[in-house]
Amino acid sequence: MVGSGVLAVVAGAVVAVLAFIPFVAISYRRRGGLTLWRTALWAGAAVYFWAIWTYTLVPVPQSDDYRCRGVNVRPFEFVDDIRAAVAVSGRYLTDPVVLQVALNVLLFLPLGFFLRVLGGRGIVVAGLVGLAISGIIETTQLTGVWGLFPCAYRVFDVDDLIANTSGALLGSVVAFVVPAQHRGVHKSPDAEQPRPVTRRRRLLGILCDVVGVSLVGFAVSVTVQAAIALSLGDAATFSTDDVAALAGTVVSVGLWVGVVLVTGRSIGDIATRVRFTHGVLPVWVARPLRFLTGAGAYAVLAALTAPWSLLAFVLALATVALLVVWPDGRGLTGWIGRRRLVDDRAGVVSPTVDAARETR
Repeated sequence: MVGSGVLAVVAGAVVAVLAFIPFVAISYRRRGGLTLWRTALWAGAAVYFWAIWTYTLVPVPQSDDYRCRGVNVRPFEFVDDIRAAVAVSGRYLTDPVVLQVALNVLLFLPLGFFLRVLGGRGIVVAGLVGLAISGIIETTQLTGVWGLFPCAYRVFDVDDLIANTSGALLGSVVAFVVPAQHRGVHKSPDAEQPRPVTRRRRLLGILCDVVGVSLVGFAVSVTVQAAIALSLGDAATFSTDDVAALAGTVVSVGLWVGVVLVTGRSIGDIATRVRFTHGVLPVWVARPLRFLTGAGAYAVLAALTAPWSLLAFVLALATVALLVVWPDGRGLTGWIGRRRLVDDRAGVVSPTVDAARETR
């Protein structure tokens, strides 16, 4: 049971990291911003999705030494089972048979809750989705994970379908405690209204850049490493780790360079909907400067050998220090080019007006 929970948390964390940048970008475009409440809900949904599968299918048998399980196709047999168990134990709330049914209901309660709060779907959809997912799980168990095992190592039970579907329906009803304005995926009426650029928002944008550069670099490195291993194997006459790491750095940094030079903003800036105003530097200088003071440059410096790699630490320290100094987190780019950070939904300010503001 503990192992299933750990596996669900790890798998959910991986999904959350992979979906982090799209999640931030969509939140700023659909709801105008990102709240801790909604972030926690989506993170919880990611872990919960995997928990459904890990708690119902894991652990799998490690050998052929296991007992084949039967099936129960008689609806509401659990009622008779509870009566018989309670008659013996006298415990209505703590008897194992009662707890098993209750846990099957509770396992699917978050599904109905998340469908209404995050997806804006009602009780009918919650019931149908709960029935469908429970049906897939029970069929997977019945078929021995679709033929991977010669017989079912867990019981197919129609009562589980009833309990799981009931849990999803109950979760949809419980979700009514959440205020209507915090439910659903519909675009907020004020989503296009400019918001202040705060330290937290800038930190979120920086985190998007760091996560993005790291994920792209890691994905490319793994791909190159696998390609070398498949094509050369032990015949490789060079350090495959170094080549894969270099390829990952080049591709990830190249992507960030391209985006900054074309748009003047990093991917984190775009995700959090911020932009720099016109400053004293021409565009052909300001845009490369934006890259040289961001996550892409940090990745380049971190890939260097010591002592040059210490420059990455210096850049990170300067970024954090300036984030504290200026509430809007304009950083080195804003300091050098005398540029401010604003919401990209705000009107464009002319260079003359912006320069005048900076000299006040």
